[in-house]
Amino acid sequence: MFEQSISTLAQKLRDKEVSSVELTRLFLDRIKTIDPQLNSFITVSDELALQQAKAADTLLANGNATSLTGIPIAHKDLFCTQGTLTTCGSNILNNFIPPYESTVTSRFQQAGAVMLGKTNMDEFAMGSSNENSFYGAVKNPWDLNKVPGGSSGGSAAAVSAGLAVAATGTDTGGSIRQPASFCGITGLKPTYGRVSRFGMIAYASSLDQGGPMAKSAEDCAHLMQAMGGFDDKDSTSSETPNDDYLTNLNAPLTGLTIGLPKEYFGEGLDSKVADTINTAVKEFEKLGATIKDVSLPNLQLSIPAYYVIAPSEASSNLSRFDGVRFGHRCENPKDLMDMYTRSRAEGFGREVQKRIMVGTYALSEGYYDAYYLKAQKIRRLIKEDFVNALKEVDVIMGPVAPTTAFGLGSKTSDPVAMYLEDIYTLSVNLAGIPAMSVPAGFVDGMPVGLQIMGDYFAEAKLLNIAHQYQQHTDWHLQTPDLAKGAQA
Repeated sequence: MFEQSISTLAQKLRDKEVSSVELTRLFLDRIKTIDPQLNSFITVSDELALQQAKAADTLLANGNATSLTGIPIAHKDLFCTQGTLTTCGSNILNNFIPPYESTVTSRFQQAGAVMLGKTNMDEFAMGSSNENSFYGAVKNPWDLNKVPGGSSGGSAAAVSAGLAVAATGTDTGGSIRQPASFCGITGLKPTYGRVSRFGMIAYASSLDQGGPMAKSAEDCAHLMQAMGGFDDKDSTSSETPNDDYLTNLNAPLTGLTIGLPKEYFGEGLDSKVADTINTAVKEFEKLGATIKDVSLPNLQLSIPAYYVIAPSEASSNLSRFDGVRFGHRCENPKDLMDMYTRSRAEGFGREVQKRIMVGTYALSEGYYDAYYLKAQKIRRLIKEDFVNALKEVDVIMGPVAPTTAFGLGSKTSDPVAMYLEDIYTLSVNLAGIPAMSVPAGFVDGMPVGLQIMGDYFAEAKLLNIAHQYQQHTDWHLQTPDLAKGAQA
């Protein structure tokens, strides 16, 4: 049951072959059995999940169900959930119970989905390995000695191990796509502004974007049906009409032109990963697509630009966590300044403190023009690279990451090596275009993701392309041995 798609489970629920309560209990039992090895959940909301499942069964009985009604999913622990602990993976929010609901989680509630709990993540979404959480590192279901990727590693691990049918994630510089690649699932980063950021605790406001994580492109399409669309509570939300993401999944790929950027296949890319990606691209040729070489000349500048812009925005966003209104407060402060400094020093982890310091420096008098302004100019060049390339081709393809999942602790002492893991994903966020990771094979037993990038608001096209690929391959159906050892 845990390996079945949203469409299949929705049909079983409608046909009364299984109830939402039974399905929810199955996943809650799997979490209790398997998650102690993975640490993919921060909070498991047993009582709430069963209440929502009972309500879903009532909707199903009355014929008022959507395709998500009664489906058990998980949410990354930076989406505010009213009455349920929301920590952002940080000690500074270890007691924060939001008084309101994020737009994303509210839309899933309206669709009748069941929330199993909140998934582990790098603190404030800062990281590429899910080792920066106050609640401990998440393990990769394919190899418990390796990282699941970050910062949405908890969501990726939970879906990969069959602890949730699907999950939400967020992507600031690759944080949906990289863990999806490392854990062998499908993940979509929508166009900036396509999914509301209201109630999504901010890291870098001009880069953050919520998106779906699931086994397949079809399942991601079901999630996007609920997640996408304008929200007047979010000033950055786009008024571009929401697509029907399911309608054109089966459209043929004949005539599709795929661009391969030479910068994605140069030095630093593992040769076995490159071979896997090239094999996947050949599959698209069999489906009627044409391959064309393109160039993204400013790709190498994406890392320095990102690591000026994102920390700068984080420095501003995280200034609100001061121990005054909510979250962690130090004990017995001497005065107001002591409360500020000790609360933040005790509440924020090392990586978060480091990025706040970098961002504050970049925004300081005398350095704003030299760093932040220059990074924004580079961002414009990166965006223009994609705009120009997408005039020649329909989509761009390449690897998600230069390697498969790396060992736990292997890069924590080398931040540059860690940041280089995001070389193929950061530029997408700087440009604001949509992109996704699709399972494309294995290297030495670990999953490899193919990255598909498209034009603004082309999420439906990306899902169609990924779905057609998944109709002719079975990489997305592979399950780690860990997942098979529990109740099905």
